[in-house]
Amino acid sequence: MTDVTSVPAPHAELSTDEARRLALHAQGLIGAPDRRGGVAGVLHGLGAVQLDTISVLARSHELVPYARLGAVGREAIEKAYWNHEAHGASTFEYWAHAACILPVEEWPTFAYRRANFRNRANGGWGMATTGEAEALVLGKLRDEGPCMTSDFGGARKSAEWWDWSESKVAVEKMLATGDVVCVERRGWRRVYDLPERALPKAVLDAPEPTREESHVRLLAQAGRRLGVGTIGDLADYYRLKIPEARPLMEQTGLVPVTVRGWSRPAWADPAALELLAAGGPRGRHRTTLLSPFDSLIWERDRMERIFGMVHRIEAYTPAAKRVHGYFAMPLLAGGRLLGRVDPKREGKTLVARKVSLDTANAVRPMADALREAAGWVGCDAVAVEQVSPAGAAAALRAALS
Repeated sequence: MTDVTSVPAPHAELSTDEARRLALHAQGLIGAPDRRGGVAGVLHGLGAVQLDTISVLARSHELVPYARLGAVGREAIEKAYWNHEAHGASTFEYWAHAACILPVEEWPTFAYRRANFRNRANGGWGMATTGEAEALVLGKLRDEGPCMTSDFGGARKSAEWWDWSESKVAVEKMLATGDVVCVERRGWRRVYDLPERALPKAVLDAPEPTREESHVRLLAQAGRRLGVGTIGDLADYYRLKIPEARPLMEQTGLVPVTVRGWSRPAWADPAALELLAAGGPRGRHRTTLLSPFDSLIWERDRMERIFGMVHRIEAYTPAAKRVHGYFAMPLLAGGRLLGRVDPKREGKTLVARKVSLDTANAVRPMADALREAAGWVGCDAVAVEQVSPAGAAAALRAALS
């Protein structure tokens, strides 16, 4: 039974260091990794793992469990995510923070969002679809089983990435409305199926919560997965609207707190506050490279508040104007962000195209993180190109050797 006297009173004040440690613990980055739960355990712990098209070191959904578990096999990661046996899917892909992998138990939680898309013109995509195209998709799925866009005739009408075919527009709208589901990707391409064939019956038959009930659940889950956060942090986790979230906060069970240095009020997970009161969280910090789409740092204002790092993805910035590189990955070590690296694989060599170190103490952790990452993706050497500050280049190369 919880000893309520050990939990700080509402409106307790936390230091920025305490907020940072709570965030790391909630995201599974303090303490020995729980390898029993594996990748599935990481997904359930985080609630959502974001997908992204960019693959440099590896794809973002692979980098997230790697950051927490270490060099878990990449094939094992894919198998853990995409369990697509009939009526037995353990995950599905849907619009949460962005396109995310979600535990299948959350299918009812997002019924309100599927209804939103159903009630919006063109499924909310801004592209018209036709009944004929939707009927073609459903008929193909019923007759032939799970399909990719190539099975419907292809994703595009022309070479332009945005020029979707009618069947592509239709199937993406139907994915948003829940008429089809994605429980698998093959070679990065979605595999579409019928919910009644892919999802467990218990999930399909579960009562659908109201919009308000879903919002309360998602806000409470965001609080547990962030440890402590402003209403903006909590709403952003599952892309809720702040004005809709604000009047629901008292129903979440989260505790109002203030964090020194934060300009806005915050809410904390009561279990996290209890952990603080008991002297925790304790355990070894991970030294690792983070995907920019990792849920620890995917909200950039929060990232700056907690870690003091201003980070922007520069993949779509002209090369000459990039400061840290195409896909700069922050270095987490000792519970802090100490720098970043823009990696690239060239054969069996991991090339650190640009390394930015915020402190001299970052040299050894960066070397350790690069070596571990290289081994994980099958590289047997690490090459360093640019280093900032330039005076750290020799020390980093020496540490790597």
